[in-house]
Amino acid sequence: MGEAIGQMLPSAVGVAISPFPIVAVVLMLATARGRVNGLAFLVGWWVGLGAIGAVTLAVSGGASGGSSGAKPHWVGVVELVLGALLLLVGVKEWRGRPRSPEEAAMPKWMGALDSFSPAKAVGAGFVLGALNPKNLLLAVAGAVSIAQAGISTGQEIVAWVIFIVIASLGVAAPVVVYFGMGDRSKHILESMKTWLAGNNAVIMAVLVAVIGVKLIGDAITILSA
Repeated sequence: MGEAIGQMLPSAVGVAISPFPIVAVVLMLATARGRVNGLAFLVGWWVGLGAIGAVTLAVSGGASGGSSGAKPHWVGVVELVLGALLLLVGVKEWRGRPRSPEEAAMPKWMGALDSFSPAKAVGAGFVLGALNPKNLLLAVAGAVSIAQAGISTGQEIVAWVIFIVIASLGVAAPVVVYFGMGDRSKHILESMKTWLAGNNAVIMAVLVAVIGVKLIGDAITILSA
């Protein structure tokens, strides 16, 4: 299982430091329903990542290649496609990066966070965790890495739970700070939001490009075997 964890770790870290979900949590914590909505967002986030893992691991059931040790060529094709898509996302993020922090634009839907009910906060967590294109690609890549490690179903589940824990560190950190520091957390969270919003594109461009190149390299190894 150690190999599976090592292979999925870059993708899990990528999801963890995805800036916009963290910004969304910070904005929710600043509302009147901050305590409830912050926790509700985390629940939706966990459910979303759990769903990605369940579907991907089920579909990728034979990825390890059995006793021969050789991974099926379709695994290489999947990794090649994922890697190429991540590179395209990286290029798009880099080309669209703001030239200064003041130019960073927040998604319009974030302006409606003040009126979110706990149910909507759960939905936002699910969408940003499972349906956000960048997170979806990274999470699927992580699940495929686990699937091809040749471990038992129980170990795959444990590895994916570890993935979720690591991938949740970014969105959980503001909630922990908020509950641990109360009103004193406002300045810290505001500074975090400003910095992440201004550097979102650069962070994601570099991150997904690196993971994309890794996946393409792994795919070439599998397809040339």
